[in-house]
Order: sequence, then C-alpha cells, then structure tokens
Amino acid sequence: MRLQNLGYAVTAHRAQGLTTDTAHVLVEPTTTRENLYVAMTRGRESNLAYVILDRPDDHATAHPGDNPDATARTVLYGVLQHSGAELSAHETITVEQDRWGSIAQLAAEYETIAAAAQLDRWTTLVRGAGLTDEQAQAVIDSDAFGALTAELRRAEANHHNVDALLPRLIKARGFADADDIASVIHHRLANATTRPAGSGRTRLAPRLIAGLIPEATGPMTPDMQQALTERRHLIETRAEAVLDAALHTHEPWVTALGPIPAIGRERQQWRCRALVVAAYRDRYQITDPTPLGAQPEGTAQKIDRARAETALRTLTRPTLQDERRRPASQATRHLHL
Repeated sequence: MRLQNLGYAVTAHRAQGLTTDTAHVLVEPTTTRENLYVAMTRGRESNLAYVILDRPDDHATAHPGDNPDATARTVLYGVLQHSGAELSAHETITVEQDRWGSIAQLAAEYETIAAAAQLDRWTTLVRGAGLTDEQAQAVIDSDAFGALTAELRRAEANHHNVDALLPRLIKARGFADADDIASVIHHRLANATTRPAGSGRTRLAPRLIAGLIPEATGPMTPDMQQALTERRHLIETRAEAVLDAALHTHEPWVTALGPIPAIGRERQQWRCRALVVAAYRDRYQITDPTPLGAQPEGTAQKIDRARAETALRTLTRPTLQDERRRPASQATRHLHL
C-alpha cells in the first residue's frame, strides 16, 4: 500500500503519525486492515482509496490464485478480513477452529464429497440419456460437467425425477451449434427445474441442509453416505450455534428478524427460518448488521441469498397472532391497503 501526500508517496507504515489535508491511498489485495485503517485516517479533510484490480504480469497465463472477477468491493472486503496483527496462541487456535468449523468450510466439504459419491451415477445417466457416444464423452470431459452434476443434485433436491427429465431435455433440441454440450444441458436443466416439482398443495419443500445446501441422495457407498451425514449434522449444529450466539448477544441482524413468537409451533417455525439466515451469514462471512448484507455478485451466492430472502420475508411477515392483537380500526385499514 502507498499513501500519497502533497505530491510524494510514503508507505502506510511510515505514514503513522503523519497528517495531511487529503490522503490518496492505493489498496492492493494483499493489504491488511490495520494498514488500511492507518492510511485512511491521515487526511484531515478527505481520504480517497484507489483499489488495484489489474497489474502487469509477465507470465503468458494467469496465476492460479488470480481472480479475474475481482471488483473493488470484493477486494476491499478481503482487505477487511485480512488482519496483520499477531495473535496469541489461544487466539490462533480459536480462529482456526472457527474457520474449519464454519458452514463455508463444511458446505465445501459436503459438495466435494457429494460430487465424488455421485460421479458414477451421473456419468451413467449422461451416457444413457440419448446422446451419441462421442457427445456423451464430450460432456463428461467438459469443464462444465461439475456444474452440470451440481445442477442435477439441486434438481433432485427439488423433487424432480432427473432420470426421466434429462433424456427429455436432450431429446427436445439438438446440439448442432453448441460449443459446449454440457453447458447447454446445464442451462436447459436449470430453466426446467427452477421451482420444486408439483404444484399447489402437492408441491414439496426442497431437501436442503440448513435451508441452503441441496442434499445428495441416490445410491452411493456406505462410507460416502456416512461422510455426508456427518457433514450435514455439523452444518446444522453450526447454524444452531450461530443463531444462539446472536440471540444471546442481541446482535442487530437477529433483532431485525422480529420478536420470537411465544406459541410453540410458531416459535419453532420462526427458529427454522432464522436458522436459514444464520447459515447464509456464516457461509458467506456476512458481518453487516442487516440480516443478509450487501447484494452478492457470484451466481452461487445469489441462489443462496434468494433462499435466505424467502425465509426472511416469512419471518418479518405479520402472523395471525399479530393480526388478532391489532386494533379493529388498524386491521380494517390494513386490509384496504
């Protein structure tokens, strides 16, 4: 990081104790939040940050760690999560335990295990879905095959019969102009399974872990099934712990969910929906005082946010008990709005 002051540049470390009318701060992805704080408090009248997204690279290809989708917001978020302060041994252990026990980590483990556990099943399904042998092999070898199998798992969690649906989607239109057949099939499948199968009263709730993560079902080896079951339990336990901790400390985001109903069934429903919000916050490291934080940019997080928003809308919707407590004049006015 560099801080420019009246035409000359200094590092954030050397800027400690200095003041100026206007500070111009260059922020890199490797900047720590402590250095950012120092640099952004040097200007008396204004402090401007310039976030570096691109830098010259002499290599022919991008480094595996490079993020081509980086934005100023994502870089700044990463900086705020990057502490350069030395931690005590106890603090280090606590941070590591929290990171490895987070829903972000556990969900990644669950999805990795699910992909391996269901690989043979999805490969067999693709080979028997009506494609030519050459087309089927191209799908399996495609970089988009992983995304397609994840979409198949999501569709099945929405109670769609993917064994019957996939051949119909493949038969519907050809692939003469397709550059990547796997991507085309993925797109068709996503459009066809946006909503859970069924309609009205026959529509079943999606099979989602903590309201977010599609459950992996179907035949698999006992050890894979056990590993998935263990992760599911850990994810649900973690969501419970996050919610209980927020309730205990009266965090703003949980206060925004509204009062906890006193009646048994309504209280249980409130908690189930609040757990979805808690799981979303923990999975994406949301620290904002509002329940869901800023709008996400990644596709996967947008899908999870939509699920969390559904739970949030139900949480903040007036209950039947609230309507009964409302004075008659207010209830009548409410009905006419």
